[in-house]
Amino acid sequence: MDLLLTGGTVVTMNREREVLVGADVLVQDGRIAKVGRGLKARGTRRVVDVAGKVVLPGLIHGHLHACQTLFRGRADGMELLDWLRERIWPFEASHDAASMRASADLTFAELIRSGSTAALDMGSVHHYDAVFESARDSGFRLVGGKAMMDAGANVPDGLRESTAESLAHSLALLERWHGTHEGRLRYAFAPRFVLSCTPELMREVAKLSREHNVRIHTHASENAKETDAVRQYSGGRDNVDFFHTLGLTGRHVTLAHCVWLSAEEQELIRETHTVVCHCPGSNLKLASGIAKVPELLEAGVTVALGSDGAPCNNTLDIFHEMRLAAVLHNPRVGPRAMTPLRVLEMATLNGARALGLEDEVGSLEQGKRADITVVDVSGLHCGPSAEDILAPLVHSARGSDVTHVFIDGKPVLKDGVLTTLDASSVMASAKSNVERILRRRQRARGSGGR
Repeated sequence: MDLLLTGGTVVTMNREREVLVGADVLVQDGRIAKVGRGLKARGTRRVVDVAGKVVLPGLIHGHLHACQTLFRGRADGMELLDWLRERIWPFEASHDAASMRASADLTFAELIRSGSTAALDMGSVHHYDAVFESARDSGFRLVGGKAMMDAGANVPDGLRESTAESLAHSLALLERWHGTHEGRLRYAFAPRFVLSCTPELMREVAKLSREHNVRIHTHASENAKETDAVRQYSGGRDNVDFFHTLGLTGRHVTLAHCVWLSAEEQELIRETHTVVCHCPGSNLKLASGIAKVPELLEAGVTVALGSDGAPCNNTLDIFHEMRLAAVLHNPRVGPRAMTPLRVLEMATLNGARALGLEDEVGSLEQGKRADITVVDVSGLHCGPSAEDILAPLVHSARGSDVTHVFIDGKPVLKDGVLTTLDASSVMASAKSNVERILRRRQRARGSGGR
């Protein structure tokens, strides 16, 4: 179905980074047909007046855990390894298919409502079909995969798997979902991190990702204690160096966090064109540190933005992450390094590269998929009008300012209301399922189980 957005301020993110005031976007067959002024609505079945609003490429999360959203606010005040072993892994091990679907529905409802159209997601070990089913039904664009965990200390029984089981399960999911629904759903291998995977598993993932032409999505150098443990585990190697010896670097690899990189690792990432995802909200809340993002960007590394999981951030609003990314580095590198344009590039073009979709999304250009976000920056917290429209978008706007979201040209948010998900039903399901998981965990502790 054709769509015409008329009269908005269109932030194209094209090669010239054009911003067109009073412009239109024409969508045909789910792709952008034209961007410009004075486009005619003849034959167009849907016309949306966006005068006074900003039209953006759909915002993209380069690192996400939809399986964790159900546990928001239940793992506060902890550092990474304790956070995983004492709270998150036991919670994830308690999931069944119904609770996983509830968690994913809540995730995609929040993401769409706050202007995001696509994400790179790492699930838990089991029930990942439910995440894909939620993305399918909500209309969300997802590149994701089950977490792979065939090693590690203090791993609950519900997350333990053998190397063969992990690979077989991943390949079965790839076969069922990769490239389905007109390419909107894609698979990515997701070995969790060095400390939860054997070298044998990671070598096989490196080989299979190239054979099947799919991405690899993992964590690297998030926490100082984690990096110390990795050196002990790997015979003295750092995270990225160890990954490189196993074949887990390259354009098809996205590494979340990268807070504690050595100079040699930074250079290795640059040389191999490996993608990094910056998660400032998560890194601050878990007291992990601050990644050297300005230096990585100056070196030509692709750095995307992500919220990580709700229990280590408490919000999945990427406007929150843009604001943090724009100001977090200023005390160290000065106020000009992280400009609004650079930050918006991280949330659009670089996000598309993190998902391996740079030819499909990330900018509003002819031929690309019509993933579009419309933002109203007329609120008190954004006004008065700024000389540079990108400044209020990055520094002032909130997810609640989003009025419309289109994915493949289809409306998934209209006038601030979800169209593919019912917000009240999603929240009711989330509440009932988390209560059910808490009761299950209480019974398990009472019987001495894990």
